[in-house]
Amino acid sequence: MDMMTKTLLRRGILASCVTFSFSAGALEKPATVEDMWKIIQTQQKQIDELRANKAPPDTAVATKPASTDVKNLERKTNVLSQEVEKLRTNLAIPEEAKYKSAYGLGPAASKIYQVGKGLSIGGYGQASYQARVGDKGADIDNADLERIVLYAGYKFTDHILFNSEIEFEHGSTGEGSEEKGEVSVEFAALDFFFDPMANIRAGLVLMPMGFINTIHEPPFYFGNNRPEVEQRIIPSTWREVGLGLFGELLPNLTYTTYVTNGLNAKEFGSSGIREGRGSGTEAKAENFGYIARLDYAPPQVPGLSVGGSAYVGNSGQNQAFAGKKADVFTQLYEGHLQWKYRGLEFRTLGSWGHINDADLLSQAKGEVVGSESFGWYAELGYDVMPLLFADSSQYLAPFFRYETLDTVAQAPGSVGVLADDPHQDWEIFQVGLQYKPIPNVVIKADYRNRIAKDENTNPLSDDFNLGFGFIF
Repeated sequence: MDMMTKTLLRRGILASCVTFSFSAGALEKPATVEDMWKIIQTQQKQIDELRANKAPPDTAVATKPASTDVKNLERKTNVLSQEVEKLRTNLAIPEEAKYKSAYGLGPAASKIYQVGKGLSIGGYGQASYQARVGDKGADIDNADLERIVLYAGYKFTDHILFNSEIEFEHGSTGEGSEEKGEVSVEFAALDFFFDPMANIRAGLVLMPMGFINTIHEPPFYFGNNRPEVEQRIIPSTWREVGLGLFGELLPNLTYTTYVTNGLNAKEFGSSGIREGRGSGTEAKAENFGYIARLDYAPPQVPGLSVGGSAYVGNSGQNQAFAGKKADVFTQLYEGHLQWKYRGLEFRTLGSWGHINDADLLSQAKGEVVGSESFGWYAELGYDVMPLLFADSSQYLAPFFRYETLDTVAQAPGSVGVLADDPHQDWEIFQVGLQYKPIPNVVIKADYRNRIAKDENTNPLSDDFNLGFGFIF
């Protein structure tokens, strides 16, 4: 081997080792996978150049060092290629995701927004044991795998992504009864990003009302049961097929607004509008609904956020009620406040709804449908773990929640023999304990004292609840 060839090989190997060293460091904080592949291509080009510039060997002894050096360089390039393959996988399914809410969705549901490109998988689950306390009510003790949820998203480009939630309820597909369990698509939508102030979402969307409807993962609300106000007054999980805009109008001022298929008033009842949801199941769309939400987090008060939302739309869906056509103009409004400061967590929410032509609905249904509904709740919790163990990263919070709600806050005036239903007027006192050994996993215990207005004739049972939840 002549001196020129030896010099080229030494320089090539040195450059490749330096390149590999810098590349290995870059793997820790890569810009894109494409950048990593460019490094590999550069190294491969150096190998080809070394082979092309190598002088013909005079003896077998002269061939061996050059062949060995090239093989070593190829081995280093292969190692880098394998690391890039691992990087490509980690970008799609991160091993240690940073859970953070984005665009109004829960932290686990927001994983797709952290992905560089490709597939994202997440999910959550919860199970509970419920013991009925005392002799009130006809309910019995039960144990339930309430839900197992899979989030699946795909980021096509930096400007277009798909996100979805598929839920398995009560550990079954129903066995002929929805109450025993079902598989449902909770949301499935395409996001189109244009500008921080205005982006488009289309598909089966979560209606942006209250706290729980959009962020309903177990570690992020107190108690085994979601607040009744956010189930009976604001129906959860409420989703409709629609199209809308979302973004940040000003720093810390976000909004979401959709046009969706309308509710179906045929399914309204004394328990509220919950059963009128379309849920993307061949939903009636003779009428449309309109919803908007604003949230503001003032920088002067860390951890504080305030907001509200409004839904309006006709719900008659071109149907007859007691022999008459009715538009059934439906309104629902809510305001909310949340403050998280150090170990303190406080939430409060109030909601009011109104239904036109509730008298026609009541006559057609054979039960009173409230022309107005109302509910509010407040809850307070505090993480005491730092007081017990100063260096602990775990979480332990006792909490208290008070709720009052009435789905028939006002009965329609011309119902005839149908009158107010006092069994829909509830008051709930709840205390509990929330423990998180790690941020992804929560263990919950709580006790609820539920009181209906007709407590003497139709009482609600108290209950003790013990359960767990997780996200991934």
